Amino acid sequence: MTKVVKAGQVKIGGRNPLVLMAGLCVIESRKICLDLADRLAQLAAKEDIALIFKASYDKANRTSHTAFRGPGLMKGLEILAEVKARYGLPLLTDVHHESEVPHAAEVADMLQLPAFLCRQTDLVLALGESGKPVNIKKGQFLAPEDMRNIIAKVESTGNRKMVLTERGASFGYNNLVADMRSLLIMREMGYPVVFDATHSVQRPGGAGSRTGGDGRWAPALARAAVATGCDGVFIETHVHPAQALSDKDNAIALSGIAKLWKQLRAIDDIVS
Repeated sequence: MTKVVKAGQVKIGGRNPLVLMAGLCVIESRKICLDLADRLAQLAAKEDIALIFKASYDKANRTSHTAFRGPGLMKGLEILAEVKARYGLPLLTDVHHESEVPHAAEVADMLQLPAFLCRQTDLVLALGESGKPVNIKKGQFLAPEDMRNIIAKVESTGNRKMVLTERGASFGYNNLVADMRSLLIMREMGYPVVFDATHSVQRPGGAGSRTGGDGRWAPALARAAVATGCDGVFIETHVHPAQALSDKDNAIALSGIAKLWKQLRAIDDIVS
């Protein structure tokens, strides 16, 4: 059985219910972030979903220097703190530099190691030393077995609170493929495993100055991942995906989350 990692009141792994990590790719505004958090909190209460709210204060790895990055560290964390105060949701946010870790750790219940930065040793160690649970996104360029080295870096800090997230692997140019074996391989490492459905359908740089994707396939991959066996599903969502300022081609419309989650929970009940 995998370890159990706790983010706020939500427990991930073991025999605990399937977890949903959901929210915005990036905070577009205070109003949009609070509105989505409110809607997700209501959905979680209605459907009894173990929900962790995810949003980024800065997206430092955009395709173009002209792309929207977010409100920045301090303003973004202020908005996330308001989300927690208003709705009581556990928070997940990604960190791009070790200098940001202490600030993010004051607000977020779980810190995320971005896929592109998963081999940045100083950042990995800083996240481990924060004492916070760490969601490690597997790099698109890594084999699942390579995650053992990142785990060892975090464990060297004394931190054993990790979640391992599959988000697709590079498949030629501007394309990713989701290998469900990765979930099984990483689960053997003893930590909870999550499947990132929306990033797994990205086409990195595939829209010229931005990343494209095939969001319509994300629900099918999520169902496949839960059937394979995982402890949670990561989904970026938006009330109006076509208007999203980041990853608009991959986000699942909020209106479709309830139906999808009922399907995922039914599958999980069969295989768990």
